[in-house]
Amino acid sequence: MQSKPFLSLDDLKKIAAAAEAEAKANNWAVTISIVDDGGHLLWLQRLDGAAPISAYIAPAKAKTAALGRRETKIYEDMINNGRFSFLSAPELEGLLEGGVPIEVNGQYVGAVGVSGVKSSEDVQIAKAGIAALGL
Repeated sequence: MQSKPFLSLDDLKKIAAAAEAEAKANNWAVTISIVDDGGHLLWLQRLDGAAPISAYIAPAKAKTAALGRRETKIYEDMINNGRFSFLSAPELEGLLEGGVPIEVNGQYVGAVGVSGVKSSEDVQIAKAGIAALGL
């Protein structure tokens, strides 16, 4: 039997606090979402002023990053470069930049998805959150 790491509640709190701090330091109103390796929602935090739609987009980005085990920008770029058939991929709805997988010792344990500002800024917030784990 193999074993693998998983995100604990303490991990979620660290990620969320660091992501929130990054967003607030830049005056960005966003929604922060954290999922496990199966794309199941573990944390959702909508900061004051974030658009309601961001509460749907952030978890979709996180789920896509977790299931695909790669940043969602890869999918967005694929589609923007003409591979439109990828829009029909099952279970992947967040095909926009802003989802970042979390990898621990070669194992994917989940992902962070952020929505509310420019996509590159969403990624900046997600990566700041993940960095709080000290991996």
